[in-house]
Amino acid sequence: MTNIEQNTAAVRLRIQHSCHKAGRNSDAVTLLAVTKTVAPETIRQAIAAGQRDFGENYIAEGVEKITALAAETAQYGLRWHCIGPVQSNKTRLVAQYFDWVHTVDRLKIAERLNEQRPEGAKRLQVCIQVNIDNSPSKSGVAPDEVLALAQEIAKLPRLQLRGIMAIPDPMTDIAINNIAAQAIYTPAIAIFEHLNALNYQLDTLSIGMSADMEPAIQAGSTMVRVGTAIFGSRA
Repeated sequence: MTNIEQNTAAVRLRIQHSCHKAGRNSDAVTLLAVTKTVAPETIRQAIAAGQRDFGENYIAEGVEKITALAAETAQYGLRWHCIGPVQSNKTRLVAQYFDWVHTVDRLKIAERLNEQRPEGAKRLQVCIQVNIDNSPSKSGVAPDEVLALAQEIAKLPRLQLRGIMAIPDPMTDIAINNIAAQAIYTPAIAIFEHLNALNYQLDTLSIGMSADMEPAIQAGSTMVRVGTAIFGSRA
């Protein structure tokens, strides 16, 4: 068993333990392996470990890997997630190559993705990225603007609104091991629950990464984006 396979198994065990602690089913959380700067041959090791969902921060780099791993995608049903910022000049690549995009934060991008999704392709699965801290250094729509954006995305026939994605401000090592850290995710969860109360039928709360997956799962995450814990530190 390779290091990547061992790491993937260890992360899955962390997820299972966190689900058990939170009283949730062990399959309630999807592991999204973040493959930024990771070579296709290394990704194949994660595939061998049973990993099927992969996230790319850089669109052009992601397209290269999706192309290189086309045979594996067809054989294993891999799902490719765009988790980096989407600029207008890159929407066509996202619409053509990716299955999911987690970082929609304005209507213009959603409309371009809808227009450029190939005819006959499955609907592009979409999460709205919310800037839950109102941080000027982060992407995402303001919390009080999410509903208006969701209303417009729901009208686009080639997109399927699935949920909310958020990246909280970095936490200290002490905080991420404290149950109180769950409060960091409260704004995202409140938005998610509010939209579902309005019958949006969302099923994806994309919060939590390598360092904070446990409190995120305790808080209700359904998808954790994990790179370092599987592939190691990257520049």
